[in-house]
Amino acid sequence: MDVSNIPLSVDAFMQELQTIQATGSKKIAILGSRHLSLTHQQLIEMLAYAMVLTGNQILTSGASGTNAAVVKGAQRANPGNLLVILPQTISQQNAESQELLSTLPTIREHPERRLLTLAQASSMCNQEIIENCQQLICFLYHTSHTLQEAVKYAQENHKVVTTFYLD
Repeated sequence: MDVSNIPLSVDAFMQELQTIQATGSKKIAILGSRHLSLTHQQLIEMLAYAMVLTGNQILTSGASGTNAAVVKGAQRANPGNLLVILPQTISQQNAESQELLSTLPTIREHPERRLLTLAQASSMCNQEIIENCQQLICFLYHTSHTLQEAVKYAQENHKVVTTFYLD
């Protein structure tokens, strides 16, 4: 029997099951599209708020849309439970994002990625975020190539993955 096509070992499955069932604090990455309706932004903000209130640490990136909603929700609940990892630097964010990020206690910038395209830097950023979490929640469209890569990377690294397709 060829087991190379079996996507998840029993050990990995048990680890994912424990993560899902675990009570207490988890490191949860929330990533997603920049292009969201106001209703989706409000729902994501409420989700991040609730996740932080229940003791979870939230990891996200900078930018508008999903990430801004995550930052706003987590910031209202407890900014100490939020880690924002930027693809590049704060100065490379739009003015609205810079203003929002300037109020946070924990931001990780990557000035060494200044000269990369945003897509390249975002891919690296998403991988870093996923490597530091137990679970990924992703809001994306079927055409969101960088986010599709992030979901695949999380699955390959046996993270619990929840995807919400917006289209």
